[in-house]
Amino acid sequence: MSGDLLELPGARVLFSDRRGGVSEGAYESLNLGILTDDDPRRVAENRRRVAAAAGVAAEHVAMGWQVHGTDLLDWDAPPPERAYAEPGGKELPRVDGHLTASADLGLLVLVADCYPVALSDGRRAAMLHCGWRPLAGGIVERAVERFDGPPAAAVGPGIGGCCYEVGSEVLRAFADLDGVADGRMLDLRKVIAAKLAAAGISDVEHVDRCTSCEPERYFSHRRDRGVTGRQAGLCALTG
Repeated sequence: MSGDLLELPGARVLFSDRRGGVSEGAYESLNLGILTDDDPRRVAENRRRVAAAAGVAAEHVAMGWQVHGTDLLDWDAPPPERAYAEPGGKELPRVDGHLTASADLGLLVLVADCYPVALSDGRRAAMLHCGWRPLAGGIVERAVERFDGPPAAAVGPGIGGCCYEVGSEVLRAFADLDGVADGRMLDLRKVIAAKLAAAGISDVEHVDRCTSCEPERYFSHRRDRGVTGRQAGLCALTG
């Protein structure tokens, strides 16, 4: 499979893309989203491949039911419901961010235009689902507060300011940040960068790619009008 594998202090981070899986049609090929019309058996195989690429057992990957909120869940053991490895029909915690101090426990968020953001200081790691609502609600700030000091960060691919036209409600949510919007075009990567900087984080690595601009590489909910798959951000402590 393909994607971007990065290193943070004491942690590895994988930002998957749509290449290297077994799904077909609108979900070609590495779709990780079970809440689609894709074949669940294909989704399970795709998920196994992504976990293996990140060096984590699929049964040790923690995820939630993402609701575009700011709630975080701290994990100290693998999820008992095995929802990532055995997708379908599972009741998941409704959270958009995950933290752990346990090595080799993978933290995962699914995305298809929103941004996956990983944090690590070598002792604790976090993975955040950053669409405009979680960002406006303070998910980055809430996660950073759970660390003893500023962690390092990795920001994955997401819809760029070139493609993300929004309404006045969304623009107002970030009116306190300079340079993040050009008219009705909002750059969430710049929003994330500003929030990380305000939290004292200077060690930041970006995979600066627009999911909407690259249909051969990424799923995009906006570009594909909702009929699309999901890629992921996956972070795991290594020591």
